[in-house]
Amino acid sequence: MPIEIKHTIQPGTFSATTQPTLRTQDGDLVLRAPEPQDAPTVHAAFQDPAVRYWHARSMESLDEARAWVETAHQSWQREEAAQWLVTRAADDAPLGRMALRDMDLLEGHAEIGYWVLPPARGQAVAPRALTTLTSWAFTAGFHRLELQHSTRNEASCRVAAKAGYVLEGTRRSAALHTDGWHDMHVHACVGPAQGVSRG
Repeated sequence: MPIEIKHTIQPGTFSATTQPTLRTQDGDLVLRAPEPQDAPTVHAAFQDPAVRYWHARSMESLDEARAWVETAHQSWQREEAAQWLVTRAADDAPLGRMALRDMDLLEGHAEIGYWVLPPARGQAVAPRALTTLTSWAFTAGFHRLELQHSTRNEASCRVAAKAGYVLEGTRRSAALHTDGWHDMHVHACVGPAQGVSRG
């Protein structure tokens, strides 16, 4: 059956362009597309127990990391997801990763994903990068962004709040981690073009 609503974001909007490089307002951080030379950084991230635990993913080899980078580029071209590495502007040192996952161009929805490397934690890398990504996403036409995390992950709750993502509720027993089912907090941010406050 025909859909009687128009796409919030016209298909082809992203695939026709190069994934943009973004800079935080303070100029200290850069969000850029991952490249093949970043595979060791991606691999190292998934050797960290916290990243493995909260994402319930492992990455055992550099070949897997290289495949992750290639998939990231393919996902942009397919307009399904977008991955950015967060780096220090002064020397391009990798600090973490930000992502838009499950991109829905019809209704303008996407879900946030991220991790921060252990040496960069405690420096407000995640909230600054998330604020920058959120601003770009709304400029690009997204209507609503969601961030979900385990209710046990207090650090992610703080990141969401600092970046203006409102806590909307809890999805009970919604995500399976290695130690069992977790309740999930749902935070969301709605684009200002719709006349709804972000925070």
